[in-house]
Amino acid sequence: MHNNQDIGFLIKVVSNLIKRKVESYISNKHYISVTSFQGKIAGYLYLNKEKDIFQKDLEEAFSVRRSTITEVLKVMEKNQLIEKQSVEKDARLKKIVLTKKAIELHFKIKEDLKEIEKMIKKDISDEEIEVFINVLNKIKKNIE
Repeated sequence: MHNNQDIGFLIKVVSNLIKRKVESYISNKHYISVTSFQGKIAGYLYLNKEKDIFQKDLEEAFSVRRSTITEVLKVMEKNQLIEKQSVEKDARLKKIVLTKKAIELHFKIKEDLKEIEKMIKKDISDEEIEVFINVLNKIKKNIE
């Protein structure tokens, strides 16, 4: 049975649904509005916590404009998820550091994402998931 559905459109729809589910689940559960992009920034900061990370590093890591990162960081600072701290070698430079609140939230959200992943995979066999992942990887390779 071959359906004449547009695969690209369906992938986009499912991607949007997952994104919305994640954002609403997290904001309802933790009473904080965290966008997926803020979550990615927090994850990047957490993974690189041993390094000094500056706004320019985030611009490069996420391939976004300075103005975009500036706005996102303002909101994250307002929500007490990050702090900007001076560095010894140059007082004009401000490194971006996760707050204790953000680190705790990071681990809670990781658990939430595991729950959402279970929700996504509900009623789908391991074999179906394996085939699906193989097909997605082929689609990815075809596009690249």
